[in-house]
Amino acid sequence: MSAVLANAPTSAAIGLSGVWKIFGRRATEALAAVRAEGLAKDEVLRRFDCVVAVADVSVDIAEGEIFCIMGLSGSGKSTLLRHVNRLVEPTAGNVSIHGEDIGRKSSAELRALRAKKIGMVFQHIALFPHRRIWENVAFGLEVRGEPRERRREVAMQTLERVQLSGWGDRYPDELSGGMQQRVGLARALAADPDVLLMDEPFSALDPLIRRQLQEQFLALASTMKKTTLFITHDLDEAIRLGHRIAVMKDGRFIQLGTAEDIVLRPADDYVAEFVRGVSRLKIVRARSLMRPLAPGEAGSVGSDGRAVGDDADLDRMIRIMAEAPGPLLVVDRDRVLVGVVTEAALLRAIHE
Repeated sequence: MSAVLANAPTSAAIGLSGVWKIFGRRATEALAAVRAEGLAKDEVLRRFDCVVAVADVSVDIAEGEIFCIMGLSGSGKSTLLRHVNRLVEPTAGNVSIHGEDIGRKSSAELRALRAKKIGMVFQHIALFPHRRIWENVAFGLEVRGEPRERRREVAMQTLERVQLSGWGDRYPDELSGGMQQRVGLARALAADPDVLLMDEPFSALDPLIRRQLQEQFLALASTMKKTTLFITHDLDEAIRLGHRIAVMKDGRFIQLGTAEDIVLRPADDYVAEFVRGVSRLKIVRARSLMRPLAPGEAGSVGSDGRAVGDDADLDRMIRIMAEAPGPLLVVDRDRVLVGVVTEAALLRAIHE
């Protein structure tokens, strides 16, 4: 997926502002000390017996954006996600959905928000074993009070979307792990939420099934335009799915940007270690490698076989240059010449 939402949006579907989460009886005291003295996570644990799970995270996530948060176990990514539907209350900071501060909502308003606007998919999907598949999918609609026939209709339609047509009257133990995960996705989608929260939903699956579900999710995302906060510990998955990626460590965002930003310009050694083994072939784009043209050089370019779009990936450019060595012209969407990729620039991108 090309990163079309590279910059923080001006109008956010999800907004986090200065969010902190510190676990422990002395959390308020610990937060004050962290802010005043800049204490590290280990020092907070030693002095206050408190765990810093999320540390001063601020980000806006746009309508329709797939925003991936990745990091090692214990980095705080799942805790941060649970702030978005207030399964976890922040020690400090604010969380908003479509501009509404969810921290100000009453219990009844919060239940309505979860039922109507937020869908969640976990790694362990916890289907009801005594209920048929369609009944599992329709559970959120049942909570809303929708009539049975309407619930069944929507559930069957949603199962068709996730390629489980014909399985609605089966029970969970009759389905494979990958199929059950699709049921979990269908359950989240059936209520037609504005926001999807996905906490490592594919990580327990075999690689082939995992890739199939990633492809299916991307296809659904392109048509349904759901704003998605996606948690993963797998950089390849984050690169494949995300418009933007945040790399998290010790509760903080170490780097936030497109896959191309993170792979080409890692912020520190920690991020560099993450991206070291990642193939650049489908990540690096012509716009990052080209030499921009001076104003007088630019002009319209015809189709001569040597021009590539500015979003052409490294793999494609290598193939073209292998057939006919020489510089590649780079054009924008309007077929206007904007730059040139030389053989030297291509070789540097491969080697680095």
